Amino acid sequence: MKNIRVYSFLLFLLLIILWEAAAGNMSELILPAPSVILFTLFEGLSSGYFTPHIVRTTLEILLGLFAGSLFGFVIGILMGESVFLRKLLFPYVIASQAVPKLALAPLFILWFGFDMTSKVVITALICFFPLLENTVTSIQYIDKQKIELFRMLKASRWQTLIHLKIPAGMPGILAGLRVAVVLAVVGAVVGEFIGGSEGLGAVIIASQGMMDTPLMFSSLILLTLIGMLLYQLVNVLEKRWSKPYMKEPKK
Repeated sequence: MKNIRVYSFLLFLLLIILWEAAAGNMSELILPAPSVILFTLFEGLSSGYFTPHIVRTTLEILLGLFAGSLFGFVIGILMGESVFLRKLLFPYVIASQAVPKLALAPLFILWFGFDMTSKVVITALICFFPLLENTVTSIQYIDKQKIELFRMLKASRWQTLIHLKIPAGMPGILAGLRVAVVLAVVGAVVGEFIGGSEGLGAVIIASQGMMDTPLMFSSLILLTLIGMLLYQLVNVLEKRWSKPYMKEPKK
């Protein structure tokens, strides 16, 4: 595992070196060198220029992720437990996801305004489906022998859900959350692209208008770091939940 990480880091260094060499023969407007991008990034961070934009985008991501994941989890449980609700609601859920979110963004901005609310709603809608789908699947495909054991112990439907289905399905549910985290970054940036004066997405649009490519790359790096950090946090949670179910039974 350590060797793989070393090789991965060496590959990263090689790509940076090749990028630096290739950028030397190009205009900074087309492809700025990594050294120029890092200087712009450091200057923006040290001056505090990026701070309000990072805070705004991070808040939009977290609030949208929380709202979308919560609704996806709750409705996923209801649909997983009720065949009637599953058949009733699933066509509407699929229809809501089939509509391109970029096409809905101007409508949400018209309804909720140019402030943070519209971006949170867009982000929540994008995060909703992965949690819903994984929750429904995870609580449906539980070991039948364990369910039968709970029935023999005369556990209620609620007790079976709380003490068996949700804990056993949590690894799959967290896998859906891992996907939702990545999509949350996309949702927040899409909202800022359409209508926003603050946030890293708005900085990207502004840098495009100013033809400041290094600033655009700096914003992309910050978005990538935010997404990777949130992804790793969920990954840690997923490993902790999966560990009890990955252990082999003692012989």
